[in-house]
Amino acid sequence: MRHFPGLAALVLAFGMSGAPALASEADGKSVLDGDYITVGAGAIYGPSYDGSDDYVVSPIPIVRGSFRGIAISPRPAGVALDFIPDAKDARFGFQLGPVATISRNRAVRIEDPVVRAAGKLDTAVELGVSGGVSAYQVLNAYDALTLSGDVQWDVAGAHKGMIWSPSISYATPVSKALLVTLLASARHVDDDYARYYYSVTPAQSAASGLPEYQAEGGWDSVTGGVLIGWDLSGDLRDGGLALFTLASYSRMLNDASETPYTALRGDADQWLIGGGLAYTF
Repeated sequence: MRHFPGLAALVLAFGMSGAPALASEADGKSVLDGDYITVGAGAIYGPSYDGSDDYVVSPIPIVRGSFRGIAISPRPAGVALDFIPDAKDARFGFQLGPVATISRNRAVRIEDPVVRAAGKLDTAVELGVSGGVSAYQVLNAYDALTLSGDVQWDVAGAHKGMIWSPSISYATPVSKALLVTLLASARHVDDDYARYYYSVTPAQSAASGLPEYQAEGGWDSVTGGVLIGWDLSGDLRDGGLALFTLASYSRMLNDASETPYTALRGDADQWLIGGGLAYTF
């Protein structure tokens, strides 16, 4: 899977918001009270690389759950763990643990022939730390407001850089069957990351015809999105099958928007839509 900024934000929201609030509902027992696992699969329609204006369909797997107090949260082509369990009736909760993802940005399925001529990039394996804080029962008895962030470093020798991704999300059930999550996020990258993905080297320029470009780190994108989950049994608390749909808009910033890969061959405006089916047991 490529590394979509919008997808990263929405999967982060799915992983870190909503479940504690639903589990705290007092008028019935919830499958989320104890150990549980959610597995899901679907598809997304999004840019073929960060900054592309060519769109492709890609699969999206989701794994989420809790086992002996350790929460498991999905990431794009990865996972995060939270080693700080929240009490069922807590008004505030905290998240802290490792995160690991795989990024194949411009490593596969480059639709633009000019960008493809510049050469495929290597797959990055990004390891780091995820953390956050949640406030429950903010506007109603079952909602959650979460401030969170991931800090990761590539350990596979691809971009060899660091990524910092802060976000804020709000999750609330609008009925017993329907959960809505709203999210805003940003991504900051260092010079190593920016040079790898956004610079055009002399060799890449000669191969593709794109002008040479030297990129520097900074904020490279901001994202807003929505994620909706609908339990097919009519009750989010009893597990089973659920449908989910997501949509996001991301804006590439600074050198990520000015690189020829975006400015000449792509678009700084990035859209993403998707959906799928999940099962909780």
